[in-house]
Amino acid sequence: QVQLEESGGGLVQAGGSLRLSCAASGRTFSNYDMGWFRQAPGKEREFVAAISWSGITTNYADSVKGRFTISRDNAKNTVYLQMNSLKPEDTAVYYCAAHVRGGPIPVMIVGYTYWGQGTQVTVSS
Repeated sequence: QVQLEESGGGLVQAGGSLRLSCAASGRTFSNYDMGWFRQAPGKEREFVAAISWSGITTNYADSVKGRFTISRDNAKNTVYLQMNSLKPEDTAVYYCAAHVRGGPIPVMIVGYTYWGQGTQVTVSS
């Protein structure tokens, strides 16, 4: 299994940027596709971005496409989410999650086996 810990959240002004990190520990980080999800107060958890185990394939929610970039460094057992042009509606707790590689990269939360505890991102107007 793999343990995940998010970091890098904080308070930023609209239009600003943040870089989230998800550090993995445990077995064979490169065995996992990785995803980022977020959950705002009173709303369901939603897909943000995902990256294949190799880093070749990425997926983005329409709401963040062109503003967010997911990447990974398997040598450092870390996946990143670079968030630019942040909007107040991006405010949420952001979670990283791991899916054992094999088949399509899931965009539903049920497709992921391991989850971090989340990091708060707050974007002020």
